[in-house]
Amino acid sequence: MGEWRPDVLGEGFEQQTLPLGRDPEGEVCATLVRSRPHPGARLFGELRDVDVLYVHGWSDYFFQTGLAGFFTERGARFYALDLRKYGRSLRAGQSPGYVAALDVYDADIAAARDAMGTAREGRRLMLVGHSTGGLTLTLWAARHPGAADALILNSPWLELQLGPIGRQALAPLVNARARIDPLGTHPVVDLGFYTRAQREVGTLPESPDGWRPPQGFPTHPGWLAAVIAGHARVASGLDVGCAVHVLLSARSTTALTWSDAMLSSDSVLVVDDIARAATRIAATVTISRVDGALHDVFLSAPAAREAAYAALASGLR
Repeated sequence: MGEWRPDVLGEGFEQQTLPLGRDPEGEVCATLVRSRPHPGARLFGELRDVDVLYVHGWSDYFFQTGLAGFFTERGARFYALDLRKYGRSLRAGQSPGYVAALDVYDADIAAARDAMGTAREGRRLMLVGHSTGGLTLTLWAARHPGAADALILNSPWLELQLGPIGRQALAPLVNARARIDPLGTHPVVDLGFYTRAQREVGTLPESPDGWRPPQGFPTHPGWLAAVIAGHARVASGLDVGCAVHVLLSARSTTALTWSDAMLSSDSVLVVDDIARAATRIAATVTISRVDGALHDVFLSAPAAREAAYAALASGLR
């Protein structure tokens, strides 16, 4: 087993590096962060036999200490995974966040599960994914039926912002460029409004340099082709084989110019399209629409954040 050491989040959090070999950009690793429940909650909490594994979204890393506390206060062991080339796992000379296929992350998740010891100890596994992490975990659960006992998705990126017709029209162009120039550059489309919204509502802490740039990581054709392929698999219908709870904002805002509506809506995804796509990933899916929520519903302003946690608690019951 690897070594646990103090994490950048401070007291109560530890991290472990998970070596994953090499790729064309050099040595690759993931990083597992953990937070343990209080002794009383570990013995008597409703989730005392549960391990939670959280996976972040695009251009992101784990810093949501409030989310960890929600689960540890109920007795769960909480773990979060910074995937390869993100946050704690990003190394000099690497293309941030880049993969050419989302199933590459099977190795990251396998290493995390081994370090967690969930299966060895006969504990239940609850997966929690945000945005691109929600797409990644949805596809992983469908490829590993029976591995997870519950899937919680926080604004999962299950469909392209252009919608199904736009995705189908764009896919051949993206795939053609991905074959020729997978690491080519795309125009910057993130104007930093989502970061501004989080800062204005007071839920975004200062990040270590390069871990969460205000306008996101550069995107590349190979990566976008991988995401669109994931969206196509969702659209064709999946079965993740476990209970699913999706949390979304009640509304979206087009992120072309700043407006105060971005302080109480999802300015990243088209939430109505995500809600429709979510119905294709399991036989039974609970969808909670949270009025006033941001793209990360647990980083919203206080009233919406409290409503998101209340919806999550209700879903767990």
